Amino acid sequence: MDMNRITPRYTVSPQIAVEDVPALAEAGFKLVICNRPDGEVPPELQAETIGAAVRAAGMEFAVLPVTHDGLTLDLVAEQAALIETAPGPVFAYCRSGTRCATVWAMGQAGKMPTDDILLATAKAGYSLDGMRPTLNAIAERG
Repeated sequence: MDMNRITPRYTVSPQIAVEDVPALAEAGFKLVICNRPDGEVPPELQAETIGAAVRAAGMEFAVLPVTHDGLTLDLVAEQAALIETAPGPVFAYCRSGTRCATVWAMGQAGKMPTDDILLATAKAGYSLDGMRPTLNAIAERG
């Protein structure tokens, strides 16, 4: 399992499996967010299965599926609020980690400079430079 740390409080990853969950608990994560829609994965990787393992390991679990049509500012705000109010470090996953990085980046727009957002995601292995206009537009909206 790849763990790509964007901030000390937020780490993203490609799809995880039930057998990965103990390592997440051992690493100190308190909340796991699934950004991958169930329709993309077989039953053993769907949110209900992963979520049961996460909760059994003593962590919280949230499901916020991200699709091209479903990536809204409401979803971004919901994920940002989950990250901010989590009782500790947050781990999010999707197919490759890019959606998780994208949602985080959009949630930080206006809170941190765009260059810092893009640098943080790039250091984690996610080049989101094409999002600069979107991040700037969100920041301008306040």
